[in-house]
Amino acid sequence: MIFGGNWKAKPVTRNEETMSPATPIASGEILDSVYDVSAQDFEEKVMRASLNAPVIVDFWAPWCGPCKQLMPVLERLVRETKGEVLLAKVNIDENQQLAAMLRIQSVPTVYAFYQAQPIDAFQGNLPESQLREFITALVKMARNNRPDSIDVPKALEAAALALAQGDIAGAQSVYIDILQQDPDNAPAFVGMVRCFLAAGDIEQAEGMIANAPASIAKDRNFAEAKSAIEIARKAPVGATAELEAKVAANPKDHQARIDLALALYAAGNKEAATDQLLESIAIDRKWNEEAARKELLKLFEAMGQADPVTIEARKKLSSILFS
Repeated sequence: MIFGGNWKAKPVTRNEETMSPATPIASGEILDSVYDVSAQDFEEKVMRASLNAPVIVDFWAPWCGPCKQLMPVLERLVRETKGEVLLAKVNIDENQQLAAMLRIQSVPTVYAFYQAQPIDAFQGNLPESQLREFITALVKMARNNRPDSIDVPKALEAAALALAQGDIAGAQSVYIDILQQDPDNAPAFVGMVRCFLAAGDIEQAEGMIANAPASIAKDRNFAEAKSAIEIARKAPVGATAELEAKVAANPKDHQARIDLALALYAAGNKEAATDQLLESIAIDRKWNEEAARKELLKLFEAMGQADPVTIEARKKLSSILFS
């Protein structure tokens, strides 16, 4: 994105008879998230409105072909945010002084204002995917600046730790808070899938995967959720004792060890599960085209890279492979 000109926002002040300084515009004053703006109400409908939500200002002209292509897409994407972003449209033919003040040299030119300051801009028409990214960035910025916003990285760490310690409800609560603030947060989405799996609700986890938003489905973390479901589906349930007996009778029965590892994982004993796979790798790492190592990597994905069991097992794996 580009930002042209040296225009600076003047302090937002209003006559005491109408509104005290620094008082955000009331939500009822703007009935639609898309509206026309002139030089006369630019301060109120852009500068003051941006104290509450990011305001995109589209400078356009009736004779401009690209403007006619850009505007309907902008309007649709902004309305999809349901008021989290506003769109103000300025006809430069009717507001030449305002366009000159902002140094608008061509149309369409689009500014984004937040907290009464210009924060980003671009010129010309853009593909819908880039427009969506532009608007999504504004939404996330505004959400992260709310007084009640949460520190997402720290919250993700806390949720992962809670889940690793068996506090499924606590982890789920944190993941829900994150997704309410950032619906496209892939690590939180994957965390929710893991919560359902930890609770034994494979169907709910699969439902989340099947209905994942496109923005999350293409994220690298999404593969972890799919691996977790794959393991949950093929893990033998209730066969731990039988498999332990088979491994005790023949420590080199690698398939029995792999099956035992999956059974232990399904029973919630993650550390014992990784230990069985590590033992198989230590005995014969190349058995069946490194099947134990591949299964261990899938477990890492299923548990999450931040899980303490994953971190410790990775250290052990490195020690075995490079000893």
